[in-house]
Amino acid sequence: MMYGIIHMCKLEGKITRHELGVLITACVCHDLDHPGYNNTYQINARTDLAIRYNDISPLENHHCAVAFQIFSNPETNIFGNLDSDKFKLIRQSIIMLILATDMARHSEILEAFKTKVDKFDFQNEDHLNSLKMVMIKCCDISNEVRPMEISEPWVDCLLEEYFNQSDREKSEGLPVAPFMDRDKVTKPTAQIGFIKFVLIPMFECLVNLFPQLEDAMLNPLRDARDHYEDMKKKQEANSPDNK
Repeated sequence: MMYGIIHMCKLEGKITRHELGVLITACVCHDLDHPGYNNTYQINARTDLAIRYNDISPLENHHCAVAFQIFSNPETNIFGNLDSDKFKLIRQSIIMLILATDMARHSEILEAFKTKVDKFDFQNEDHLNSLKMVMIKCCDISNEVRPMEISEPWVDCLLEEYFNQSDREKSEGLPVAPFMDRDKVTKPTAQIGFIKFVLIPMFECLVNLFPQLEDAMLNPLRDARDHYEDMKKKQEANSPDNK
C-alpha cells in the first residue's frame, strides 16, 4: 500500500531517497512481534509490555524495539553502510512513524495534518512529518481499500482476533470494548462505523493533497461501506425479530 501511494503521488520527485526508504521500512516493521492483544488489554492486564513502556503505546514501542534489535545484527542491518549521524536521523524517523500507528493518537495526528494540507509545503519538515504519519496510518488500516474478495477474509481474521481478546478479558474480569464483544458485534456493524468515521475521513484528507488517490483508494472505501450497509440490511431482514 505504501509503495502504491509513493508511486501514484510521484513522491520520488518530492522527498529524498532516505525518506522513501524510511516510509517503506516503517511499514514493514510497524507490527513486528504483535501478540494479538491490543494496547487497551496490555494496559488493563498490566502486562510486561505495559509495565516496560509505562502504559505509553506499549505495542508500538515494542514493534520499534524489535525492529532495531534486528537491525543491530550485522547480518540483518540494512543501514550498516550509513554513518552514525544519518542512522540516528533514520532511526528517529522510523520510531516516529511506527508510534504514529497507535490509534489512541488518531485524532491528534489527523487534525494536525488538516491544518497544513491546504497550504502544504514539501520543504517544511513539520509538514512532511505530518504527511508521513498520515500516510503510514492510512496504510496500517487500509484493508478495505483492497478488492472485497481479498479484504473480507482479513476482516474475518481481525474479528476473530477481537473476539479472542474479549473472551480473555471476560475471563480475567477486565473491561470489554463493545466493538470487540462477540455477543454484540456483527461483521457489518463493525465495518460500517469504522469505514464511515475513521477510514473515509482520513483518506479524504489525503486526497485533498493528492487527488489522484481518489479513484484508487477513496472510491473503494465508499464501495466497501455500501457493501457492508447492504449486508446489514439483509441480516436485519432475515432476523427472527422481523419474521
